[in-house]
Amino acid sequence: MADTPTKSATLRIDGEDNAIELPIYSGNLGPDVIDVGKLTGQGYFTYDPGFVSTASCDSEITFIDGDNGVLLHRGYPIEQLAEKSSYLELCYLLLNGELPSKEEGEAFVDTIKHHTMVNEQLRQFFMGFKPDAHPMAILCGVVGALAAFYHDSTDIDNEEHRKITAHRLIAKMPTLAAMSYKHALGQPFIYPRNDLGYAENFLHMMFATPCEDYVVSPTISKAMDRIFLLHADHEQNASTSTVRLAGSTGANPFASIAAGIAALWGPSHGGANEAVLTMLDEIGSVENIPTYIKKAKDKDDPFRIMGFGHRVYKNYDPRAKVMQQTCHEVLEELGVEDDPVLAMAKELEKIALEDDYFVEKRLYPNVDFYSGIILKAIGIPVEMFTVIFATGRTPGWIAHWCEMISGGYKIGRPRQLYKGSIKRDYPG
Repeated sequence: MADTPTKSATLRIDGEDNAIELPIYSGNLGPDVIDVGKLTGQGYFTYDPGFVSTASCDSEITFIDGDNGVLLHRGYPIEQLAEKSSYLELCYLLLNGELPSKEEGEAFVDTIKHHTMVNEQLRQFFMGFKPDAHPMAILCGVVGALAAFYHDSTDIDNEEHRKITAHRLIAKMPTLAAMSYKHALGQPFIYPRNDLGYAENFLHMMFATPCEDYVVSPTISKAMDRIFLLHADHEQNASTSTVRLAGSTGANPFASIAAGIAALWGPSHGGANEAVLTMLDEIGSVENIPTYIKKAKDKDDPFRIMGFGHRVYKNYDPRAKVMQQTCHEVLEELGVEDDPVLAMAKELEKIALEDDYFVEKRLYPNVDFYSGIILKAIGIPVEMFTVIFATGRTPGWIAHWCEMISGGYKIGRPRQLYKGSIKRDYPG
């Protein structure tokens, strides 16, 4: 945000002569913002449920133009990053602000590879969870508990500690995610392998057993890398804002990221791709799709087509364009074209891209639609979808946390419009 206001707005209340002048600031991209901070001193707050018209911070990490379907990470379009970059290179970019040189990139990858193991005592920590516990419940608890194992790097005012913690979180999240899956199956945990790439390593820890190795297909590995990359950051969404709010109290980064995981767990946020599969299960077969399309068009019917449209993007989700191509590559590689669930998904995609109702309302397939199909085809259970989302989103969370902690920040303290009882005396 500019250091000095570019212009000002005048707020008059009930026609009062004593107008309040509010400074207006301009960012490098996006709409101008009105600074309402001085209203408190005048006895007023703003009222903005959901904070949909409120900028709580300034940031240099990610920019979204929802009307035009634009997503930039440090200025780079997501389409270019998905085509030319990799997940770990994007992690470096989010954390450091610039793409790495060849030497910097190799050193970063090597650092992440050598932080993938977790303290052996965490194996016992997992045993405290019931086998049927939701993997997100496990992930919330285990990531928060990392502060007890790695408290040597939780001084938030120490830049080196922040760097080490960022590397540890990015490296260990796939390991913890895979452990939560293995725990549910009752299978032994599979240790990470430093000879594998980031996505390869995750898939190996998910599907290998001590009895049988798992050879990772390059197509599947590329698809998983893209899923991580396309979910790496998405500006000030609910979970990222939660990480910032928790971090604004001075909470350690592990606790702050655990708070973000809890927020992501909500079905209106990270559970969107899981909701796609639940919807397809409800539809049941391709033959039933016309009936459900009719229900979706009926404004009095509560049924909604999940995975279409986006709260931020009023145009095509730029991530979906990339994921669509990846989805078709995966289905071709696995030869699962006859799967009834995937057949329904393909038919819904065709309808959404051609039907006037969906086109006029810009209800295009979003990234959650395609990522859900890919994960289903790979053989990952629905309850793991949000865990994978959390794994991919970790560098965005930690980049925003680092940006906030390293700059000037205040403890988050939203206000309220009180609607309860006025003061009253206790009876008797």
